[in-house]
Amino acid sequence: MEGKRKIARIISRVFLLIVAVMDIVCAQTNHASQQKPNIIFIMSDDHGYQAVSAYSNKLIHTPNIDRIGREGAVMQNAFVTNSVCSPSRAVILTGKYSHLNGQRDNGTYFDGSQQTLPKIFKANGYRTALVGKWHLFSKPTGFDYWNILPDQGHYYNPAFIKMGKDTAYSGYVTDVTTDLALDWIEQNRDQPFFIMLHHKAPHRNWMPPQQYLREYNDREFPLPHNFYDNYAGREGLQRQLISMKEGLDVRYDSKVPCDTCAVSNVNDWAPAEFQREMEHMTPAERTAWDKAYQNEYKTFAQIKDKDHLLRWQYQRFMEDYLRCVRSVDDNVGRVLKYLDDKGIADNTIVVYISDQGVYLGEHGLYDKRFMYEESFRTPMLIRFPKAIQKNQQVDDFVLNLDVPPTLLDFAGITIPPDMQGESMSTVLQKKKVKEWRKEVYYHYYEKSFGATAHYGIRTERYKLIHFYDPGNSWELYDLKADPHEMHNIYTDPAYKETIAKLKEQLRKLQDKYNDKYDEKNNKF
Repeated sequence: MEGKRKIARIISRVFLLIVAVMDIVCAQTNHASQQKPNIIFIMSDDHGYQAVSAYSNKLIHTPNIDRIGREGAVMQNAFVTNSVCSPSRAVILTGKYSHLNGQRDNGTYFDGSQQTLPKIFKANGYRTALVGKWHLFSKPTGFDYWNILPDQGHYYNPAFIKMGKDTAYSGYVTDVTTDLALDWIEQNRDQPFFIMLHHKAPHRNWMPPQQYLREYNDREFPLPHNFYDNYAGREGLQRQLISMKEGLDVRYDSKVPCDTCAVSNVNDWAPAEFQREMEHMTPAERTAWDKAYQNEYKTFAQIKDKDHLLRWQYQRFMEDYLRCVRSVDDNVGRVLKYLDDKGIADNTIVVYISDQGVYLGEHGLYDKRFMYEESFRTPMLIRFPKAIQKNQQVDDFVLNLDVPPTLLDFAGITIPPDMQGESMSTVLQKKKVKEWRKEVYYHYYEKSFGATAHYGIRTERYKLIHFYDPGNSWELYDLKADPHEMHNIYTDPAYKETIAKLKEQLRKLQDKYNDKYDEKNNKF
């Protein structure tokens, strides 16, 4: 009997020992899990670097977006691979150029069956979410939770599609998107999370929130020095339909009722679309809106000539655009404050980026698309207190293509070999990089708004662009002598050797990224 009791005591002790060991293992596993960084990827739509005060303080002060860079890094030479909304989003999801991920333009459904960043994070123990603008038309995949705007969405009292179900919210879209994101984080921050917070603003038609309807009324924004660019020697610009002179609509863009104003072919949809936007307002919001814009109505009625109208429309554009940016910055501040309040800021990576840059009157343009600096460059600011030193100004060439491998690298997850970007962790941590890129490759495909498909290379000093469909023309810019890209010097004999060298570099990049061009037949 005594022997049986001894055996029982031994079994009991062994059991307790096993339980204790399991508790230790579980505790270590949970601790290791919690050490994985959280990731908040914030992307706005058409936010030009010129309208971020970390890059320039001439137009606006954006203290909250700036804070990300002040407490981390400002990427001074960040570029996109294809400057239009849907393709840029697909590049960030896949880490691949448009010709490989299949999303060349805004009219294609994204193939959600392919490998994507959220799928990789989810497979490595992360909770994943997408909130806000999607604009890839197919159903999001790889996310535990998604709540997206249909197509472009609306600024006021927007409809969303929540996990496939139509849902409407009260409020301003930038605030609502942030509310949804913070609510999801609050419910899921007990384990590592990855959330893509995608703002609609400041995309056309730039409808500001109620609190900023009168912001900048006392400012007159100076015209960019190349506002009256005549596009001499640049065939692609001569074809485009995104100049402020011809592309803006008085009702849709300038917010002024005008039944007698002509409707251009490029904007034939605009009056009806603006009416739908206004119908999303409550009666109180509409009353406040009309009251705030009453002086604009009066000013418009007194305009007598086309140049006066053009300059007035530029001011209206800048006012509303920057008002929308103010709201984005406010909501970035809300996210950063949440992280501070919850004590999780140190272990959270925060990225702020736009899907591409945008023209704010440069070359007389709005919108994006072309490989000129204003739309080719994008704001990119990254903060990760555990790994990124504060207050860095990084001059290396980086791409939106680099975002996926960078986030995976910081999270300790193996980067898939078929991703075409590079992890920025080395340049962000000030490590010596032997072979960091010295040039950037770009390829744009869409023909909307009179645009021409083109590709090109940018080095520290030069930019070479080939417009190939429709047409067949080349442009070369010496960015040191001509930083605003006003003088196409491709036909200048003095640059013959430079052009030959750039074309050789260009072909090597096309080989590297498997984007082969048939020069004889002028096609890919």
